[in-house]
Amino acid sequence: MNKVLTLLLVGGFLVSCDSAKQKVDDSAVNNTIVTKVKLSDVSDDKVPVVINPGRFTEETVTYRLPKVVQGTYSVSSFGRFVDNFKALDYDGAPLAVSKSDDNTWVISNATQLDKITYDVNDTFDIELTIEDVPFSPAGTNIEDANYVLNLHGFIGYFDILKNNTYSLDVTAPANFVRTSALQQVNSTSSSDGTQITTSYLAQRYFEITDNPMMYGKLDVEEFMVGDIKIVLSVYSPNKVHSATSLKSSMFKMMEAQKAYLGDVNSTPRYDIYLYLSENSETAPTGFGALEHHTSTVVVLPEAMAKTELEKTMTDVVAHEFFHIVTPLSVHSEDVHYFDYNAPTFSKHLWMYEGVTEYFAQHFQVYEGLMTEEEFYNTMKGKIATSLNFDDSMSFTTMSENILDAPYAGNYINVYSKGALIGMCIDILMREESNGTRSMLSLMKELSAKYGKNKPFEDENLIEEISAMTYPSVAQFLETHVVNGTPIDYDLFFAKVGLIEKGVEVPTSYIQAGSGFIFDADQTKQQIYFNNGMKDNTFWASQNVEVNDVIKAVNGTELTMESAQMILGQMYGWQPGTEIELTLERKGETVNLKTTLTPAFTLQKGMTNDPDAAKALIDLRNSWLKG
Repeated sequence: MNKVLTLLLVGGFLVSCDSAKQKVDDSAVNNTIVTKVKLSDVSDDKVPVVINPGRFTEETVTYRLPKVVQGTYSVSSFGRFVDNFKALDYDGAPLAVSKSDDNTWVISNATQLDKITYDVNDTFDIELTIEDVPFSPAGTNIEDANYVLNLHGFIGYFDILKNNTYSLDVTAPANFVRTSALQQVNSTSSSDGTQITTSYLAQRYFEITDNPMMYGKLDVEEFMVGDIKIVLSVYSPNKVHSATSLKSSMFKMMEAQKAYLGDVNSTPRYDIYLYLSENSETAPTGFGALEHHTSTVVVLPEAMAKTELEKTMTDVVAHEFFHIVTPLSVHSEDVHYFDYNAPTFSKHLWMYEGVTEYFAQHFQVYEGLMTEEEFYNTMKGKIATSLNFDDSMSFTTMSENILDAPYAGNYINVYSKGALIGMCIDILMREESNGTRSMLSLMKELSAKYGKNKPFEDENLIEEISAMTYPSVAQFLETHVVNGTPIDYDLFFAKVGLIEKGVEVPTSYIQAGSGFIFDADQTKQQIYFNNGMKDNTFWASQNVEVNDVIKAVNGTELTMESAQMILGQMYGWQPGTEIELTLERKGETVNLKTTLTPAFTLQKGMTNDPDAAKALIDLRNSWLKG
């Protein structure tokens, strides 16, 4: 995804309805499903949940928590974090329940069902102890000072009642700050004033999954960008950052995005939930963001410097906000009729995630938030990253089979090669139209044709875009997106009068021009410096050699289990910080103690060709400035 780490994922959260024609219980179908989440009654790090669906006339009903949620393109299986599941009759006696898989409970004698009760464990503090943990921004947090309520981790659905209205009562200590875009209908205090129950309303289950909440000791700022109300909620456990300190940069970024999008329909409110992870064994390490229709949940390291955090937030939140174009307004039937437990996937991640990521970078140069050179370097960096993956893999085949090998391992490339696909189509559109059409104008045309309530047929999208645009675009999509022929990016840079040159660009302490500077030996369970270390100016200046095994970082043992956490911390290192590494070199221990200096790497960058023809310069100006 955006530039946090290659492991960061973001993605396309969209409209969800049940497409199947199922037999629906006449008595239950009109009921409001009454749901209670009791943050004031947490015991053993678990939140009690009560679900009252109303009376059924069927003898057997099925209740599920999601196996997959929109935007993650991976299996989360939130049912794994549910304990003490009980189905109770109207006398409070238990009914027979069988669990058919991790996420599914089948309840017998359902005509006698009064309510379901269970406890939910969170995912943040066990990320390092279980396999296939949900991506942090899609996960849940339960702690004294903060609750991240991605509601798909707490509340499930009955197969036959996904379109029923939900009422939700969240009871929490009175001193908690509460923030959610879900429609609030009431708020009541306990008799002793120590608790407040906030009541919300969701029109159907999709609204439950699409409206995260954050409770606890939060810092919240609200501001207007045009006619959009932005609500920024920040949890920084050690008070390193605040909503107030980030407000200015978020306002500047959102204002530029709104100007870039122009007349694309927007939302009256947009929520940004930022959880800043401290350096601890129970803190989340899956840094990145997950978008929803009108909000995004972001998880980043608290140790990041303010300027770095602002830049990362600009990249990350911009990406998520641009999802209001696709897949919110332009999406396939797979997205519109999403099945949380047996999902199928669209062929068009190149558009959902790739074009979105392109917009998230392009708008910054277009609106003056970055220089032309910075934009060129960003796109060249994406080329370098994309070449770490299978460059001949069909993007449509990968997208459709994204949960399966070998395609799942190439998912992260949607944020590199996918963005480059968007760039190439943008240049072609502007070239063919003499600067009057673009990738953004094409997405606006598709939005007008479809919109959030009308999905397109997945098999027909390439053909439709081809008919709406030009033969060169049609050929590009068929050759490079469908058939997987590698793209010669130099041909596209030449169209806009750019030439290549070597440039020294800043990098992190875990990366260089070729990618990560570490590799792992799974057999020996070791992590070591690879050849990329030579391309990182900081490490090249230290007493470090290729194949040095890293035993400890600042006194903490580096293992396969702790690697994600420690490398995430190293990503956030800042010049001037004292560090200490314990290395193993050919069986001997080497201790390295030094002070960080800025790290750079040499990349092949792009620059404006001073001898470019006027037509090329005009096309470049159209591309970069409109």
